[in-house]
Amino acid sequence: AIGSLKMTEKFRSALVQTCTGCDVDRNISDVAKQVHEAASNGATYIQTPEVTNVIEVRGADQLAKSEPDDDTNRAIKAFASLSKELGIWLHIGSMAVRKAEDKLANRAFLFDPEGNIKARYDKIHMFDFDVDSANRYNESRRYDAGDRAVLADLPWGKLGITICYDMRFPGLYRSLAKAGAQVIAVPSAFTVPTGEAGHWLTLLRARAIEAQCYVLAAAQAGEHESGRKSYGHSVAIAPWGEILAEADGLQKTVIYADIDMAEVEKARSRVPSLGNDRPFDVTFA
Repeated sequence: AIGSLKMTEKFRSALVQTCTGCDVDRNISDVAKQVHEAASNGATYIQTPEVTNVIEVRGADQLAKSEPDDDTNRAIKAFASLSKELGIWLHIGSMAVRKAEDKLANRAFLFDPEGNIKARYDKIHMFDFDVDSANRYNESRRYDAGDRAVLADLPWGKLGITICYDMRFPGLYRSLAKAGAQVIAVPSAFTVPTGEAGHWLTLLRARAIEAQCYVLAAAQAGEHESGRKSYGHSVAIAPWGEILAEADGLQKTVIYADIDMAEVEKARSRVPSLGNDRPFDVTFA
């Protein structure tokens, strides 16, 4: 295995920026190469973007190329084997997995260094959104929404798991932070118009600052084989809001951020907002 995991407050994270295509096997192979690169550079927690396994524009095509969450799933088997081979925590930001004949889940998988699935999370907030005439989305037509927030124990602390559009719902991040999250993952396939408008970085920095957590967001980037376009700009943000690493441009790449968990408590002691919440009512004047 590359690297060994020790009980420490510091670790190296890696965010894989890719451009998922229409061929599941090729997507698995491409991401595996990037994960190998990240592990060879000392990363022990490696995150990939939303829908790592396949991106099709037509819902029927996405459904046809997605597999159930069981032992027959090629991507699950490959990523479990990869995490064990490299001795890493491998966070597959999400995959489209078949739930029924006409329904999918947008599901995150966290694999431990032994190749076991330690956590699953189904995206709660469905992206039903008309950005403009050229960017219309109806995620709930093919995907079932999740209904449960998820925390996972890493050797260095607690990881809150979210996916892309979830970032527009700050209550989820507040709840994860209050439940103990110190790092929150936001793997994404963000749209270009909203990214160019500044929403991507503004929202992620806000989530980091208000939850006083590290935010790690691996992103899809560029024009996909299916014709979809994604904003890219994978980013790692500290609990005080500083940008630790950001991908430059839309190329396939891996970025790294060294995470010091002591910075979480430092931020929370400087501005104790998580403990200052008060109940209130809304009234109409």
